[in-house]
Amino acid sequence: MATQTLLYIILAGIVALLLALFQYKFKAKGTSKKNVLFAFLRFVSIFSVLLLLINPKFEQIKVYVEKPNLVIAVDNSSSIRHLNQEDNVLNIIEGLKNESALNEKFNIDMFSFGNNLNVLDSLSFLEQQTNIDNTFKELNLVYKKTVSPTIIITDGNQTYGNTYEYSAKKYSQPVYPIVVGDTASYLDLKLKQLNVNKYAFLKNKFPVEAILVYSGGQNVTTRFEVTSGSKTIFSKNLNFTEDDNSKILNFTLPANSVGVKSYKASLVSISSEKNKTNNSKNFAVEVVDEKTKVAIVSSVLHPDIGMLKKSIEINEQRKVVLLSSQEAIKQLNDLQLVIVYQPNNLFKDLFEALKLENKNKFVIAGAKTDFRFLNKVSENYQHDITSQTEDYQPILNTNYNSFIIDDLDFESFPPILANFGEPNFSVPFKSVLFKKVSSISTDEPLLATFEINGRREAVLFGENLWKWRAQSFINNNSFNAFDNFTGKLVQYLASNKRKNRLNIDYESFYLGISNIIISAQFFNKNYEFDVNESLNIIVTDKLNKSTKTIPFILKNNNYQVDLSALPASDYDFSVKATSENISKSGSFKILEYNVEQQFLNADIYKLNTIANTSNGTSYFVNNYKTLIKDLAKDERYKPIQKISKNIVPLIDWKYLLVLIALSLAIEWFMRKYNGLI
Repeated sequence: MATQTLLYIILAGIVALLLALFQYKFKAKGTSKKNVLFAFLRFVSIFSVLLLLINPKFEQIKVYVEKPNLVIAVDNSSSIRHLNQEDNVLNIIEGLKNESALNEKFNIDMFSFGNNLNVLDSLSFLEQQTNIDNTFKELNLVYKKTVSPTIIITDGNQTYGNTYEYSAKKYSQPVYPIVVGDTASYLDLKLKQLNVNKYAFLKNKFPVEAILVYSGGQNVTTRFEVTSGSKTIFSKNLNFTEDDNSKILNFTLPANSVGVKSYKASLVSISSEKNKTNNSKNFAVEVVDEKTKVAIVSSVLHPDIGMLKKSIEINEQRKVVLLSSQEAIKQLNDLQLVIVYQPNNLFKDLFEALKLENKNKFVIAGAKTDFRFLNKVSENYQHDITSQTEDYQPILNTNYNSFIIDDLDFESFPPILANFGEPNFSVPFKSVLFKKVSSISTDEPLLATFEINGRREAVLFGENLWKWRAQSFINNNSFNAFDNFTGKLVQYLASNKRKNRLNIDYESFYLGISNIIISAQFFNKNYEFDVNESLNIIVTDKLNKSTKTIPFILKNNNYQVDLSALPASDYDFSVKATSENISKSGSFKILEYNVEQQFLNADIYKLNTIANTSNGTSYFVNNYKTLIKDLAKDERYKPIQKISKNIVPLIDWKYLLVLIALSLAIEWFMRKYNGLI
């Protein structure tokens, strides 16, 4: 406590004492036992009030002992079950959890992981993906500045995510892998990877690439086959040796009819092979007979143009061409959508042609746009004309309902450059994205769509969209989310189909390991999104004729249902509204593929690597008790005595208020009792 504060407290005591004596000694003209008690109570009240005004601060010191953490992460994927290691894993967990030496030395935190990291509740060994990379990243966020040696119980076989040696290296804790699964090497043929496009075009041939791997010391002969039903449509004889142990096959298959075509690629197994599951993979291709052609017309060079072309052409059904204004006019009949990037006077003939043909268009107006020209040729909207630019961030309009939009965390996207000013529409429009300036959100449209005279248009007031796609990759480690958003916008603009009251968003086929989410939108008679409707999907298995009815769940501006639990098969489905006689039907296929069964043994090399680089040690099922002894005697993991010092102001001490109220109340009641009031 400061000397100045101490002097204030002494002065407050003197003042309180003088006031109390003045009230009950000098003013009362006499001294009695009652007056002494009254003076004491008055002194306590006044002194306490003055203390609150001074509000001295005291140091509160707490001494405590903090034990290091022991993090235990357990692989809950189906590969553990496939390798028959469930009992071993459960026994290891019980042994670690009940070991008194570990409980005395550590705070034990237990997690399970498959595709995601979860607090350990129970183990099912049914997870369809293993993402060890994500496990280390999430643990690093929690235990970054602590002493937390980590035990990871796994076979080391990852099916999803980046190589986990790098994320384990950034994880600032010693890692102790307990390797479960067979570590011996066996003769094995494996179809490691199959690369094929999702779409093919009728009467064309589509390319397929197969990567084949062999492990073993013998010379073997086998055959690679691709079948469709009972028909073999491609085959090739192959020879593998210990040195020549991998091959890449590139071939083409015909697309003779429209629809989803299923295939099975396989390596004929040999008699001594132990794991035959990884010899084959199912794949499918959707054969279509039309392609959406999109033109990007610009008179300036900008990275947005290349980004848009790349993003749109991720869907093989779409082709993007870069044209000048005059070239676009000549090819207008072949185009389903024209993207006009930063228009100026050179686009006058193009706008007239688009109006004459009633063509859909997407206008992107940035800092290089001639807004005097754009206001002149546009009948549906006008923009303030200024020479000033501004940076705008996007905010998703969750009530937008012309097509289904997923939230890409738009508010994390960097701002785009646009002309300062507000657009004014003369026709009904819908904002996909609103503008945000600094921290101020507005209801001004940044990206808007509208429909008029059977034509669909969109306008974006800004440039540097490439930054959004880059940020989306940073957020998700993939461009897929942003490319899906671009694809849905292009799909909406390239179509002139009449709007339906019930719209469904789904794929024609899914891999068995993927999340199968079907989305739907339902509109009332005024074509407003109806959040009160109940939608159900009736799914029928074409093979065994079994039927399931599953309700949709409302999520933002659409309804969703998760069908990931369905087994591999062909399905018909019907989505129905309960309050009205409106329904929509379709079909999809789930391809059989269990990536967790592609492994024959544990990946001991990678697990040894992460142990060595983190100053840990790897162990096996039969010697995990040695790990317990090593951790118990490791001098790096000692309890730490810590001191916590808090500065506590007196005003936070509630008992002082109680003391003031109590002393004043006692004084008042005693004076009342003695007839002094």
